[in-house]
Amino acid sequence: MITHFVGVSLAPSSSIETGVAVREVLTGKLIHIDKLFSIQDVQLFFDNYVSKKNSIICVSLPWDNTMLEGKWRVLSKQYQLIHNDEDKFLNRDNWMQRFSTRGCELLTHLKEEGCDVTRFEVYLARQKLNLYSNYKERSSADCKFLQSTLKFEYGFDELPPNMMPVAQLEAIVGTILAEKKLQNKHEEIFEFKGLSVIN
Repeated sequence: MITHFVGVSLAPSSSIETGVAVREVLTGKLIHIDKLFSIQDVQLFFDNYVSKKNSIICVSLPWDNTMLEGKWRVLSKQYQLIHNDEDKFLNRDNWMQRFSTRGCELLTHLKEEGCDVTRFEVYLARQKLNLYSNYKERSSADCKFLQSTLKFEYGFDELPPNMMPVAQLEAIVGTILAEKKLQNKHEEIFEFKGLSVIN
């Protein structure tokens, strides 16, 4: 029986914070929000989390932030299409890899233990849930918009009036997607490293 929704906003590196949010199914209230940094911190969280087999876990796909040079840096921008004629564009420095593989081993291990683990793409999820603003992504205005919308449109009354870190807010978006998965109101858009990515 599913008792909790867990959202994890996984960062592309340990120098950027990873957000974790846990929400009760019965009350819909957030019972835990935290910031983590290294993959060992995330693993320690799941090692100590007793309800992981009774939870739907949604983990975001972090962008691959490896530095590219010249035209490959331009072509690898997230808004550029990956062309059908890929043979004309050499995959130099792995520029076609949009998402980082950080944390994939941990999530595969959780799935092998019997946990319900899926992935999501933060910006696609925000668009689908009408949480996307016209402000620059992850700017203070964007964070304030996201926090206000989560509070007033989605009923997260326990969110504080002062601004929360964006990683924690994106983790809350993961709990909303986990709820949509339980209600079977989601779609699988692709698969990444053996785990389905939902929206």
